[in-house]
Amino acid sequence: MDTPDETLASAAAEGDRAAFATLVARHYDRIFGLAWRLSGNRSDAEDLAQDICAALPVKLRNWRSEARFTTWLYRVVVNAAHDQRRRQATRSKAAEGWGDWELARQDEIETGREAEIWLHQAMAQLSSELRDTVALVLGEEMTQAQAGEVLGVTEGTISWRMSEVKKRLRVIAAREVGK
Repeated sequence: MDTPDETLASAAAEGDRAAFATLVARHYDRIFGLAWRLSGNRSDAEDLAQDICAALPVKLRNWRSEARFTTWLYRVVVNAAHDQRRRQATRSKAAEGWGDWELARQDEIETGREAEIWLHQAMAQLSSELRDTVALVLGEEMTQAQAGEVLGVTEGTISWRMSEVKKRLRVIAAREVGK
């Protein structure tokens, strides 16, 4: 005899993975079908069903057996579909009203990513002492005195190392421009 959904849901809420797997296997088609009907789009429904299943372990902790499990699950799917629609509407509105601004912002983000990748590659060419210094002074926003204390060197040594890092990064950048 099959274990009732409510029993499985209670067990899953307490961390029983087998109970959770059984619930998902038993109700995935129901989740997906309702998501498809609510979204009208297979791709959106697949994303929605996947998001719901990923969030279900946390949501189950809030499940109270006051209603049938399937009733509660339908409400979860409906709420998730409403949230998805709101997010899509917000994105659409942003794209209409802020399209150029958003494109510029995305460009800026990409440029920042490229700069970060370059910096990581350039930093890999530095000695470990220089990388450690940069990580503390710039990454952890320590003063040179604090970084010196952590690394067991003087503040003057940290100052010299930072100057050396700047020189070496300029050389690396100049080499790449000359390629």
